[in-house]
Amino acid sequence: MSGAATPETATDVEKQTDSTVRYIHPRVILMGILVSMGGFIFGYDTGQISGFLEMSDFLDRFADQTDADGNPAFSNSRSGAIVGLLSIGTLIGAIIAGPIADKLGRKYSIILWNIVFIVGVIVQIVTTTKWYQIAIGRWVAGLGVGGLSVLTPMYQSETAPRQVRGALVSCYQLFITLGIFTAYCINYGTEDDYSGAPQWRIPIGIGFIWPVVMAVGILFLPESPRWDYRKGNVDRAVNTISKSYGVPETHQQVVREVRDIKAKLDAETAGGAKHHWYEIFTGPRMLYRTILGIVLQALQQLVGANYFFYYGTTIFTSTGLSNSYVTSMILGGVNFGTTFLGLYVVDKFGRRKSLITGALWMFVCFMIFASVGHYALNRDDPQATPSAGTAMIVFACLFIAGFASTWGPIVWAVVGETYPSRYRARAMGIATASNWTFNFLISFFTPFITADIDFAYGYVFGGCCFVGAVVVYLFVCETQGRSLEEIDTMYVLKVKPWKSSKWRWEDDLTAQNMVSLGPEARQAAKRTEQAQERREVASGEANGVERGEPSNAATATR
Repeated sequence: MSGAATPETATDVEKQTDSTVRYIHPRVILMGILVSMGGFIFGYDTGQISGFLEMSDFLDRFADQTDADGNPAFSNSRSGAIVGLLSIGTLIGAIIAGPIADKLGRKYSIILWNIVFIVGVIVQIVTTTKWYQIAIGRWVAGLGVGGLSVLTPMYQSETAPRQVRGALVSCYQLFITLGIFTAYCINYGTEDDYSGAPQWRIPIGIGFIWPVVMAVGILFLPESPRWDYRKGNVDRAVNTISKSYGVPETHQQVVREVRDIKAKLDAETAGGAKHHWYEIFTGPRMLYRTILGIVLQALQQLVGANYFFYYGTTIFTSTGLSNSYVTSMILGGVNFGTTFLGLYVVDKFGRRKSLITGALWMFVCFMIFASVGHYALNRDDPQATPSAGTAMIVFACLFIAGFASTWGPIVWAVVGETYPSRYRARAMGIATASNWTFNFLISFFTPFITADIDFAYGYVFGGCCFVGAVVVYLFVCETQGRSLEEIDTMYVLKVKPWKSSKWRWEDDLTAQNMVSLGPEARQAAKRTEQAQERREVASGEANGVERGEPSNAATATR
């Protein structure tokens, strides 16, 4: 491997000065901003539709019924379809993004999905009177958003230095919140200052800017080093890693990371067998991790944040506010501002503590919000109970602050870190598809549910918040400060999640030996004494011990 001095053994690396790389290279910051634009695209599209449903011209063109005063209004089914078809598109985009990313690479796949999103924007902006054209345009745009929702955290998790990986991947959520807030502000301006089609066409047209910036900017960034390495572009991968850390290619941090990537790749390709898509369920500890990713992404929706973001203007109209757009801007501002806290929290306090604390905080907020709305607010005449309306807005803001600083950004980081390179694209696609499935279900059924049980709907979300805390405690390992290869080994070794924060790769001889063995060898070791002997020999050679000496690797995995 030219361009990088690789020590003969892991011990040679450990003997070097173990100076942690703390300097964040400006190139990493630029990459984080540019790639996170995928989140901005999603957030902007999410924020603008909630405002469109209240705009006079949008109602005149696309509404299918009238209210009690004879004004145009959307039925629950039509508003749910217009809002929810974006999520159907994102579901499909997320599923097919993984295989495409494995073929084309992360970089050029990002460009592809931006082009798809632009096509969806064009379909929407040329619509005149057909509501289903708006819906179809949102579906096409959703394909692009879904693809980017997989590629953005994947590219960042595979490229970012381990010390700031959590914060960098969490930037995806930060830009989602910025997109939502920006859309709220633009909707407020166009709804107030324009009449006719410009009310909603200007916000849609502005949506061209973000995918163009991202597609052009990504051309100047490197490919994911882990994808490059797996495709044989070793020198380019080493160069990318060294630039990400801002150190020479011979630095011990770069050498260690390359060594881990090589060991994992060697293990995965041992035997030369062709690997199939279903190994995301049958691979080493993959069923556990795939289901965990699906559950975490589903819970990120089921905790209820999009209940406010999709229907914020409608919800707070029912509390008696004269201008619900202003309330949405307040919620969007809180959402964006507190996500910065999440970038600090994720790498300061770790993933587990942050997610558990955030889930319990959101549980309390939703229980109070739902109770006040259901029992104290006069829903027929909200102005008669102004204190109840104020309390609901306060606890909505507190909920969003909790979500934006924990579950919003950190779930993307955890899912991006959980899978090994061979399975990452497909497994992340399946997990992200779960997010979009529940996104659609919430966006489509919320009008029907709130019509029947009003704000008691919040109890459902509150219960999901509590379940989220339990799931994280029992099943999510702490990944703070670890390389992706260390994280994979930790899950394969079945480290107890509640003990994972104290687990150390360097102190675990079993972990050091297992990385050199493929999944087939590990499974065989559990079945036969012959496979056990082969593992003992392999571990003895790796650690420089005599052949007759017992092996921790063999005994720990029986």
